[in-house]
Amino acid sequence: MIALGGAIGAGLFVGSGVGIAAAGPGILVAYALAGILTVLVMRMLGEMSAARPVSGSFAEHARTAFGPWAGLLAGWMYWALLVVSVAAEAVAAAHIAGGWLPAVPGWAWVAVFMTVFTASNLAGVRNFGELEFWFAGLKIAAIGGFLLLGAAVVAGLLPGSPSPGTGHLLHDGGFLPHGWHGVAVGVVAAVFAFGGLETVTIAAAECPDPVRAVRAGVRAVMWRVAVCYLGSMAVIVTLVPWNAPGVADGPYAAVMDRIGVPGAADLMKAVVLVALLSAMNANIYGSSRMLYALVGRGDAPRALGRLGRSGVPGAAVLASAAFGFVSVVLSLVWPRTVFPFLLNSIGAAILIVWALIAASHLRLRGPSGRAVVALAGIGGVLVFMLGDAASRTQLLTTGGWVLALLLVAWVRSVRNARTGPGTDPLPS
Repeated sequence: MIALGGAIGAGLFVGSGVGIAAAGPGILVAYALAGILTVLVMRMLGEMSAARPVSGSFAEHARTAFGPWAGLLAGWMYWALLVVSVAAEAVAAAHIAGGWLPAVPGWAWVAVFMTVFTASNLAGVRNFGELEFWFAGLKIAAIGGFLLLGAAVVAGLLPGSPSPGTGHLLHDGGFLPHGWHGVAVGVVAAVFAFGGLETVTIAAAECPDPVRAVRAGVRAVMWRVAVCYLGSMAVIVTLVPWNAPGVADGPYAAVMDRIGVPGAADLMKAVVLVALLSAMNANIYGSSRMLYALVGRGDAPRALGRLGRSGVPGAAVLASAAFGFVSVVLSLVWPRTVFPFLLNSIGAAILIVWALIAASHLRLRGPSGRAVVALAGIGGVLVFMLGDAASRTQLLTTGGWVLALLLVAWVRSVRNARTGPGTDPLPS
């Protein structure tokens, strides 16, 4: 449920509209391809985490496989991805809440959300997990109801809502209205939407039986997300024209309006708000644990490794939440310059992390067809982003951060070669 909380957020309820606008009904192909890539990566990560459940998860696997530079790169890239995502989710959640209570300023909503979820993460992993369980449960229930209602309309079982058949799939410009280029754009959007599932292996390290938790969590997450994402996309592009007004901005609300559900707009806003808050909660958790693991390997300031009475890395939680809050402030002060730069700078971060997971599996577990296919798929997405004008900025800014982190790792290696490596300030 924690992994679902991080993965089923704005990327599904709002961001999927971008993919539909680019690929049309071909978004089904895009999500299927991205889903296959996600399953490959998650299975490899699950195998490595079950063999060695350790704080830091894939960052530690990368460190073991290739050395300190890989662990530093994977850990800090993922931390940056999560904390900037927290800021984006907080801004979007404040916008929705402000629509209902316009007298309350946006910064006040952000302050409330950040305070609540920072407190839930400081209270202990059990309390955090309980809150996230109910958040994720509400989201899954909403998606389940959406799928059942949509399937009833497709089958012609709902009075007053005739089935559209295959009309919207084949006759509104065809199944691939923008060709395979549109599908490729949809794959990029889908890959970013699937990001966040990796948190399940981070959370498993704090379970009483981490090996069992990893195996069960990875197995359950894969099919549940496949149903949620692919099932939702199938309902949307079957029931409404992919190019209808409103689909790009809110595909779920567009379907509810098509069916004629009373109060559809407010209902979907409430669901999206829950999804955003849940993702915020999960991402503060994941970022704080990754930061704590980085401290343990000497890749972050030692002061951030202090544990509270409940065993929670409180300093790491506060640092991650503080960076998210600073990002929110930047979004309010410079909404068209600094904040978009932050979003672009982590645009391809999940692909870098996935590539390190696949490469680590290949190095630690031996030759694997899954790893080769996954690396080829990730490479294909990166090449497409480089050639696509709309995606190139994201890739280049992310590449800049990669080079900066590799430079830091090189400087540290030179220093250690001269003075000798230090010991880990925290236990593994």
